[in-house]
Amino acid sequence: MTRAIYPGTFDPFHNGHRDVARRAAALFDELIVTVFDAPAKRLLFSTTERIQFVQTALENLNNISIVPYSGLTVKWACRNGARVIVRGLRNIDDFTFESRIGLANRHMAPQIETCYLLCSAEYAYLSSTILKEVASLDGDIASWVIPQTAQALRQRFAERKAEAGPQ
Repeated sequence: MTRAIYPGTFDPFHNGHRDVARRAAALFDELIVTVFDAPAKRLLFSTTERIQFVQTALENLNNISIVPYSGLTVKWACRNGARVIVRGLRNIDDFTFESRIGLANRHMAPQIETCYLLCSAEYAYLSSTILKEVASLDGDIASWVIPQTAQALRQRFAERKAEAGPQ
């Protein structure tokens, strides 16, 4: 049985992530979506909220579990019996970045493989950063996230606007 992990911050989990997770779930016996709980960047959503977005988006897949994690991804994979780290690639910039991480991981844990999945063309431009920017400006994000995540984004940005007061 091959256990793979699909790690990320997922702030928030969008349809590009969902596409990669679904395809990875079809390739491996077990897929653990690991939600990084302590990134060195400012997050819009809590770890609990991000896990809920993933659970809702992937609720119909039986061989997936979702857990928080911290520390080095490759060490977490080793401790939890994963043989593969799944990463999604949108473009050459992603490949350049991800290949360096993959080589470092291989140096630290040669028994762990990295599986790169090219995203579907319809999501090649999509990132959480673009998603949040468009959502913050009241743009249409309905085709980029599940309805529950779209609602959470609208609500979070409405709260921030209310806190900021009149401009």
